[in-house]
Amino acid sequence: MLLAIDAGNTNVVFAVFDGDAKRGQWRISTDSRRTSDEYAVWLLALMAMKGLKAVNIHAAILSSVVPAATFNLVRLCTDHFGCEPMRIGDPAVDLGIGILLDNPREAGADRLVNAIAARARYPAPLIVVDIGTGTTFDVVDSNGNFAGGVIAPGPNLALDALHRVAAQLPKVDIVRPPQVIGKGTVGAMQSGMFWGYTSMIEGLLGRIKAELSPTGDPVVTVIVTGGLGRAFAEASGMVHHVDNELTTRGLLLVYKRNVAQ
Repeated sequence: MLLAIDAGNTNVVFAVFDGDAKRGQWRISTDSRRTSDEYAVWLLALMAMKGLKAVNIHAAILSSVVPAATFNLVRLCTDHFGCEPMRIGDPAVDLGIGILLDNPREAGADRLVNAIAARARYPAPLIVVDIGTGTTFDVVDSNGNFAGGVIAPGPNLALDALHRVAAQLPKVDIVRPPQVIGKGTVGAMQSGMFWGYTSMIEGLLGRIKAELSPTGDPVVTVIVTGGLGRAFAEASGMVHHVDNELTTRGLLLVYKRNVAQ
């Protein structure tokens, strides 16, 4: 079985695959101080609830955008599962996707993996909108290449910043208000966060589509992922699919591509 690990800025996601079948998936908050032993105690207990043991894992693959957490995640694999993880970003790992950036090494591991999984599942050209700590727009062109994208702050990050710097503004939840015009401070903030971000997402999608497909043919497929993705997708008529398994499925695809060689 394969252990796939996606270390993001907010959460670390672990998934176990038996062939193409996902046997379990778990997440824990990202903390660079967490040791490999602490990860192991937590993860092995959850795996046991699914009937899985450390000896069932024969390989691992790791995508990390948090360098400070990477060392202990690698140690988790080597010390507790007996395997050196394949790592996204290692020049020896073939991703199977062209990267059309001025400096291809700048491409985030999670963004590339999302693009790989989306290209395998949906028709290109396409845009993956990942709404998490950051809001990223990852673009795959008609030839299946990673063409670049857009990075903006995520809704929760923007809301926390607003709360910190404005003494009279409370901390509010991100919810979909029934109307745009807020009738109080909380309603106004919720509207600004939700409808403001919806408008930003739709505006950027429109501009990216105009560059990718100026005539509207071929149609550009839009996929939304991330913790807040579904709520924003449901508020917009521009989204074709919501898919929260892109990153782990992309890791599986990269692993299979490299072991087959």
